[in-house]
Amino acid sequence: MGVKVQLKDFYFEHVVPSLTKELEYKNIMQVPKLDKIVINIGDGELHENQKLLDSYVNELMMISGRKPVINKARRAISNFKLRAGMAVGLSVTLRGDTMWEFMNRLVSVYIPRIRDFRGLPDKSFDGRGNYSFGVKEQVIFTEIDYDKVEKMHGLDISIVTTAKSDRESYALLKLLGMPFIKRKEQEN
Repeated sequence: MGVKVQLKDFYFEHVVPSLTKELEYKNIMQVPKLDKIVINIGDGELHENQKLLDSYVNELMMISGRKPVINKARRAISNFKLRAGMAVGLSVTLRGDTMWEFMNRLVSVYIPRIRDFRGLPDKSFDGRGNYSFGVKEQVIFTEIDYDKVEKMHGLDISIVTTAKSDRESYALLKLLGMPFIKRKEQEN
């Protein structure tokens, strides 16, 4: 079958049994799984430059395969020349097969393309089993043509899981192929 099913099948065939044994679950329904992936871009210049906003929308559509939501300012901040309702960022939420496909590409294609990459930090868990990290340049994504980039920018990726602790989430993401920095035993 297609690429989008590969990681999902791997999860059910290998990750679930491994986590059941490792974390001593009595029922496979207790095993944590991916819930959603959120990709977010925030830029203070978006409200001044419509061409930049259009460029970011196109890039996020190419990366995710979904149309992004434009995040708007809730209130005015005069020091930043910002009024309520002006665009300040973009975000896309991926679920289902699209999420699994993106996660597969993230682990196998995108993350290895990061310049001077030594591993993702393991300190970016939120205490509830979710993991977030930032990417400094959007050109690690193979869908983006370097010559058509309007401005170099970063983006944030949040991986939301059903894990109840950081330890469970770390074990899940590690088995799914996330390249974490080598570390000592986690506290939890």
